[in-house]
Amino acid sequence: MEELLGFAVTVIIISVSGVMSPGPLFVANIFYGVKGGASAGLKMSFGHTVVELPLIIFLGFSVLSLETFPQFRIIIAVLGSIGLFVFAGIQIKSVFKSKSQLVNQTKYGPFLGGILFSALNPFFIIWWLTIGFKLISDSLVLWSFWGIAILFVCHIWMDYTWLTSTAYLSKRSSSFLSNKNYRFFIIGISILLIYFGITFIAEAFLKPL
Repeated sequence: MEELLGFAVTVIIISVSGVMSPGPLFVANIFYGVKGGASAGLKMSFGHTVVELPLIIFLGFSVLSLETFPQFRIIIAVLGSIGLFVFAGIQIKSVFKSKSQLVNQTKYGPFLGGILFSALNPFFIIWWLTIGFKLISDSLVLWSFWGIAILFVCHIWMDYTWLTSTAYLSKRSSSFLSNKNYRFFIIGISILLIYFGITFIAEAFLKPL
């Protein structure tokens, strides 16, 4: 029991570096949370889980490393950047639509957004291939493949708590936004997404693999 508790504490502390990082998933969650509140954050979490759980299982059954596939980082970065640019363009375009159209556009967005901004987020993938890979290795040593389940439970609740709570807070804050300010808010969020897209490409091509 002491060993399990120690591992759980380690996972929670290390996971903070990934869960609470201000990346594109967080930015998109704030955007959807303005309209959908906590339920939007919950849907984002479900979408995130669709990507994260298979990735953890895959890494648990493999010996995959960044050194084995040196071009992996560039491929993910380029795909992720394209996704961010397209999403940002759609949101900027939506600024010129009516308020009802904006609501309809995001009705089913959070779940798919959770999948998109996880699967095409190079920082998320690289985190699991580096920091997270060490946790996976430790869990396998301690409890074989049952360790994967233990690791996942210790980590995933933080994603749900973080995304749901921040989406809820963004919903509460949206009451202070007029229609005009809301449109500026959307443009600001979109600019952040473009920034992350540029950063992804810069990180991939300017830093050594």
